[in-house]
Amino acid sequence: MSGGIGFWKSWGVFLIVVFLAWAPLKAVGAESGFDCGTIHCDSFEADLSDKASLQNGVKLFQNYCMGCHSAQYSRWERVASDLNIPKGLMMDNLVYADQKIGDLMQISMPADNAKRWFGATPPDLTLVARARSPEWLYTYLRNFYVDPNRPVGVNNKVFKDVGMPHAMLELQGLQDCAPGPVLAHNGGIKRDPLTSEEILDNPCGRYKIIEEGSLSPEEFDAAVYDLVNFLTYVAEPMAEQRKEIGIYVLLFLAFLFVWVWLLNREFWKGIH
Repeated sequence: MSGGIGFWKSWGVFLIVVFLAWAPLKAVGAESGFDCGTIHCDSFEADLSDKASLQNGVKLFQNYCMGCHSAQYSRWERVASDLNIPKGLMMDNLVYADQKIGDLMQISMPADNAKRWFGATPPDLTLVARARSPEWLYTYLRNFYVDPNRPVGVNNKVFKDVGMPHAMLELQGLQDCAPGPVLAHNGGIKRDPLTSEEILDNPCGRYKIIEEGSLSPEEFDAAVYDLVNFLTYVAEPMAEQRKEIGIYVLLFLAFLFVWVWLLNREFWKGIH
């Protein structure tokens, strides 16, 4: 009789192993999409192949984030190379005057001063997209609202009592809370069981603009998308290359699997 476990059984075992490795990752990703403080995270799908988006993202990061936050595990030169930005253009418009193209993306603000001014040292943002998730960042940056009781005058639905000021205020404008719907645990809106009307008991269920920004709401959302897209890239610069390499690795393993199965059959051919 023939030995081994057979071709189709071998493929079945291989597919089971792939599924068991993939399923937990999807479960973790799904769970993280509902962890945005008092609200559900907005959907966000990064596109690391969109160089225009990433280029605008690094510009926004330099203009609105690097006053307080560094990206000290990333280098200007690597960013310029990956995002197809000429080094001369990078030096003239983004890199600080006292830095070189090969330097790390650090800031000059002393940590002690930052802690005294904001109550806590602003964190480095190199890995924030992996630590928090892009969905969290995208939701967080769009949910600042007026709160006169806070030292910096604003609060955030995603990160309650955050010490960070609204860095992109001039772009979004200033929004205040307005009565709105109460969110259910499943992400929907709670409704009155008798009238089926929305329950508007949430004092901050909606926003109203009290000071216009330089961008429309749609333009601001697009700007935040570009910024978070860049932070997603910075957190794992090799992500796109890893995906490409992974495809070739899987193709090689599939090709190798056939020959391994044939070799296994040859080894067991004479065993009865």
